[in-house]
Amino acid sequence: MAFATVQTRRIEYQWFRPGRIEHPNSIVMLHEGLGSLSLWKKFPAQLAHATGRAVLAYSRHGYGSSSPLREKRQPRYMHDEALEALPALLKELKIENPVLFGHSDGASIAIIHAGARRWPVAALVLLAPHVFVEDVGVRSIEQVREAYLFGDLKNRLAKRHNDPDSAFWGWNDIWLDARFRDWNIEEYLPAIESPVLAVRGHDDEYGTMEQIHALVRAVERIEVKKLANCGHSPHRDQPEIVLAATAGFLEHCA
Repeated sequence: MAFATVQTRRIEYQWFRPGRIEHPNSIVMLHEGLGSLSLWKKFPAQLAHATGRAVLAYSRHGYGSSSPLREKRQPRYMHDEALEALPALLKELKIENPVLFGHSDGASIAIIHAGARRWPVAALVLLAPHVFVEDVGVRSIEQVREAYLFGDLKNRLAKRHNDPDSAFWGWNDIWLDARFRDWNIEEYLPAIESPVLAVRGHDDEYGTMEQIHALVRAVERIEVKKLANCGHSPHRDQPEIVLAATAGFLEHCA
């Protein structure tokens, strides 16, 4: 694990290498709303091995061992990550034309970044992306709030974040903010030129397949994988399938 200074904040990151000749386009992993570098567990190393590409995983501001939040997030916080923080990190680490591998909030950040068309992106792999807010997702996030207040979720998050309150409330408060109900990033979809692999589980508790259908309607170059017996985290529920699908997709793109 190493640290970079990005926008005056400390950001933890780690490279994972495939152990053989690498493809020139690295994979940059963008974690979920309660994720971090360490919460990916063994998956980044497995992804590097499966694809033959260097993989960068990092904790965004407010997560893991990166600098904690000092103020409440606003409804455009994912835009800020996609259009300011991520480009600054890529510049700092000298990463050009990456494959963006995003999960949940991270997938939404990848969509905004690619759809802005200010920076080259080789491809997008999107696990359970959010394109707009659905009632089912809000209800699940309300239940997670109860688990944090009255269950053992805080103790479990403390194993992955130096400041679990920063990680949890930074995510939970804004998703349950009435202003966030109008959040929608469909405007970015038609502008995405990179090939896209979109993966979602049929049992996803944070959204429906309509999120994927919105992508299919608007994105020109897209492959879709819908997984049975899979919830909001396909890389944890069906890791072998996600690894194989990603490797095949990127080989086809190359």
